[in-house]
Amino acid sequence: MAQWFIQRARDHAGFEIDVVDLSEFRLPLLDEPNHPRLRQYTRPHTLEWSQRVEGADAFVFITPEYNHGYPASLKNALDYLHHEWRHKPVGFVSYGGVAAGTRSVEQLQQVVTALRMTPAIEQVNLPFYQQFLDEDGTVQANQVMEQATDAMLDQLLRLEAVLRPLRDEDDATATSSPDRGSPARR
Repeated sequence: MAQWFIQRARDHAGFEIDVVDLSEFRLPLLDEPNHPRLRQYTRPHTLEWSQRVEGADAFVFITPEYNHGYPASLKNALDYLHHEWRHKPVGFVSYGGVAAGTRSVEQLQQVVTALRMTPAIEQVNLPFYQQFLDEDGTVQANQVMEQATDAMLDQLLRLEAVLRPLRDEDDATATSSPDRGSPARR
């Protein structure tokens, strides 16, 4: 699913794509001694993760649904940081069985909203995702999937433009604040 979506996003050409595979990034389970709101990161992997998230203008989370929820690795990655997520739009590509991953997205929307992200209304939800895989495991998208992807990416572009002034305002406030001596701040 991820490879199919990444190619569709590249073809859309609205964003410069930076792919993060959480299985390769390997964030340990919350091993920072301080709360993420403090931005007092001590671990190299957290500093690297902070820079990657801070540098992005929008996100798309590609997630399966297991037992009516999303993977722990995604929750862990979200919980590592706080300020870096704010005022950024997020879209969802979900897949699963009959519910098409929508229950995992419903849970994720609660978490990203608490991080002050703005979820896109448009989503890509794939029910019984195996039906879209050929014998090599390559996704064979249908017109509905392609239209949903374009609609979500178009909405992310609009949301990013609307949210950018809020991020710029946060950045200006952070750089002018004398007690923002965090090593994670660029």
